[in-house]
Amino acid sequence: MAKILYFGRLSDITGAAEEVLSLPDTVATAGELRTFLDLKFEANGALLEPTVRIAVNNELCFDTESIADSDEIAFMPPVGGG
Repeated sequence: MAKILYFGRLSDITGAAEEVLSLPDTVATAGELRTFLDLKFEANGALLEPTVRIAVNNELCFDTESIADSDEIAFMPPVGGG
């Protein structure tokens, strides 16, 4: 089962900072997971924003990165600052 982490405002949208789930058969890439989770949480595109970065096993990746049930996958919103 994949461990999914949500940082910042994304944890407010998903209602949790992390979850463990079995990846559906239709999800094989980080981008497909992004789309699946956005629909699951009815996030209205919040997880689809290009500024939301994804890390697989602590490595930033592109949406085309392959993922597996044994991975830790983190969704990170952009960092703000002043």
